[in-house]
Amino acid sequence: MNKLIVSLLLTVGISGIAHAAGDATAGQAKAAVCGACHGPDGNSMAPNFPKLAGQGERYLNKQLHDIKSGKRTVLEMTGLLTNLSDQDLADIAAYFASQKGSVGAADPKVVSRGEALFRGGDLAKGLPACTGCHSPNGAGNAAAGFPHLGGQHAQYVAKQLTDFRKEEGGRTNDGDTKTMQTIAKRLSDEDIAAVSSYIQGLH
Repeated sequence: MNKLIVSLLLTVGISGIAHAAGDATAGQAKAAVCGACHGPDGNSMAPNFPKLAGQGERYLNKQLHDIKSGKRTVLEMTGLLTNLSDQDLADIAAYFASQKGSVGAADPKVVSRGEALFRGGDLAKGLPACTGCHSPNGAGNAAAGFPHLGGQHAQYVAKQLTDFRKEEGGRTNDGDTKTMQTIAKRLSDEDIAAVSSYIQGLH
């Protein structure tokens, strides 16, 4: 019995804080202000603002909590989440997760390199394939909280990879294992441009 309790406690600790279940219908009204940057249905038209439509609910909820707490810095969202409750954030995450994401197009000049990195990694650089966590079609792993990438704006993806690569002032909210920080540091600017473009057209 003691082993079972310890196992459960470890599981809760590893999986993070449990959040309230989201209500997509309630989230639609609460997400109205988000539409200015991310589009009413989460399909942002601006390449510097991420598409949220079809993103995993668990991933969205974590990012909203990280931004609200300051664990993840997004200057454009400063103060926007301050007065929202955990239920509000869960509802917003559920709403955007329930929407259908749009897809862009990859740059044909770099699509081969981007596809090679996404599907096979680069053994010489110690880079694993992106498909391991984000799936072959870029759908991610919603249950594990790994984000949906397919169709995301290339400019936004490139910025996130660049931020994960920074030694100081970069993005650090990728968990205790720092998987994305480790991977991003092994990517060249050309690699980032290629894989970001490939992701934009992936569906």
